Amino acid sequence: MSLKVFKNAWFGRFARKEKISADALWDAVERAENGHIDADLGGGVIKQRIARPGEGKSKGYRSIVIFCKGELSFFVYGFSKSELGNIREDEEEQFKKMARHVLSLTEARLNELVANGQFEEVAKNA
Repeated sequence: MSLKVFKNAWFGRFARKEKISADALWDAVERAENGHIDADLGGGVIKQRIARPGEGKSKGYRSIVIFCKGELSFFVYGFSKSELGNIREDEEEQFKKMARHVLSLTEARLNELVANGQFEEVAKNA
């Protein structure tokens, strides 16, 4: 399986509102693929920075990504650094539970979730 990147419905709305491009999401995943992970929360959950359009990553967004190197990445939550310093411990635990579930999905089940709008594949160079 080649690398695929998805965003859940919540993150899709967040990305549209904040004008985060598909290229910016792929950039975050490609950095993680190359070992440049901003924070490894464990259990298949990482935190990656995403640059604001026209600005750098330090003033940009933080994203929670369910990440399986070389296979799948799911953007599931995002926030601007100015609005939220970090996620809470209980939220981190929920993301780890989500990661166990999402990373165990069969390809057929994942396709169903895409078809019903729960996940959307992020096209490369879109």
